[in-house]
Amino acid sequence: MSRRLAVAQDALSSSELTDKDDWRWQLRNAVTRVDALSKALPLTASEFEGARRAEGQGLPISITPYYLSLADRADPKCPIRLQCVPTIAETEVVAGDLVDPLGEVAHQVAPHLIQRYPDRVLLLATDRCAVYCRFCTRSRMVGDGGGAVPLEQLGPALAYVRAHPEVRDVIISGGDPLAMATERLERVVAAVRAIPTVETIRLATRVPVTLPMRITGELLRALQPHHPLWVMTHFNHPNEVTYEARAACERLADAGFPVMNQTVLLRGVNDNADVLEALFRALVRVRVRPYYLLQADPVRGTGHLRTTLDEGLQIIETLQGRLSGIALPKFICDTPGGFGKVPLLPNYVVRRELGRTTLRTFRGREVVYLDPPRGADDNGARQVKRIP
Repeated sequence: MSRRLAVAQDALSSSELTDKDDWRWQLRNAVTRVDALSKALPLTASEFEGARRAEGQGLPISITPYYLSLADRADPKCPIRLQCVPTIAETEVVAGDLVDPLGEVAHQVAPHLIQRYPDRVLLLATDRCAVYCRFCTRSRMVGDGGGAVPLEQLGPALAYVRAHPEVRDVIISGGDPLAMATERLERVVAAVRAIPTVETIRLATRVPVTLPMRITGELLRALQPHHPLWVMTHFNHPNEVTYEARAACERLADAGFPVMNQTVLLRGVNDNADVLEALFRALVRVRVRPYYLLQADPVRGTGHLRTTLDEGLQIIETLQGRLSGIALPKFICDTPGGFGKVPLLPNYVVRRELGRTTLRTFRGREVVYLDPPRGADDNGARQVKRIP
C-alpha cells in the first residue's frame, strides 16, 4: 500500500470527520422532496413543476448535499442542475423515446441478470443511487423502493453465470452498487469472484462523482481481495472534477482499481468540444481513462437533453488531434432495442481505389496510403522490387 493511500485511509476513518464528510450522512440527508429542493435552490416554474410531478410518478428525486452544493443557485442552465433537477420537459414524449431503450427486459436471462453480448452480463444488484440523474437509462426501475437485492435472490443469476462458462465479464450495476453497505456489496462481489470462469468484474458507479466520500479505506480493503476489479464511473462535466472527486479517484487508483469513465453527451451540459476537452484532460490527470463518449439513450422524457448524432461526430472530429489517445474516448451509440453498441467516427476516408486509399488528417490534409502488393507471378513469388 502506498503511503499516500494509507494517509488517505487513516483520514477517512478519523473521528475528526464532520457529518458532511460521512457518506452515510450524505445519503440520509439527500434531497428527495420538492419542498426541500425549493429551499436549497430558487427553482424556476419549470423546475418546480417537474419536481412536483417527480415526487408522485416516474423517476424520483434524490440529490446528495455534496452534489447539490456544486449547482449554481443563480443559473437554471447550470450543467449540474440540468443533470439532477427535474423540469417539466420530462413530461414531453418525442419520436424515438422508449421506456426501456436498451431492451433490457427482453434480454433478461435470469432475475436481475441481463445478457446482450455472448461473453458478458449485467447484474442489477440494487435500484438505489446517491443521485437520480434525469437522463437515467433505467428510469423505469431505479428508486422503486426495493433497495439492495438480497444475495439469496441473486442465486438464479449467479447459477446462470456458473452454467455459462462463455461469460467472462460481469458488470455489477443497478442503481449504484457503491451506494450499498460495504458488507452487502462485498458479499455480492465475492459470490461473483467465486465463479471460476469469470475473469473480470466491473463496478458501474457514479459515486466518485456524486458521493466521493464513499471511497473509504473500509471499502477499498473489503474489495481489494477480489481483484481484478474495474471501476466504470461517469463524469460528465469539468465542474464535477472537484478536490473531493479527484481524491476519490486517486484512492481507487492507488488501491489497484483501474478507473474508466463513460461520459454521456448531453445538450446544454457538455455538447461542446472545449468543455469535453477540459473534462478529459482533468480525468487523465487523476488516472481516469476516458473510455466512452456515449450518445444519450432515447429514454422517454429525455428528448430535451439529447443531441443529434451529427453533433457528437462534429465534437469528436474537433477533439481528434487535440487530445492524446489516452484522453480521447470512443464515440458510441448503444442501439435502441438492445442490439449492441456501435462506434461512430467522422469519415476520414476521402476515396478508395484499387490498392490506394486517400485519407484526410485532422488538419484537413489529404494523404495517400498504398496497400502492399498481393499479386503473384508465374512462379508464385510476390512481384516486388528488390532493394539493391
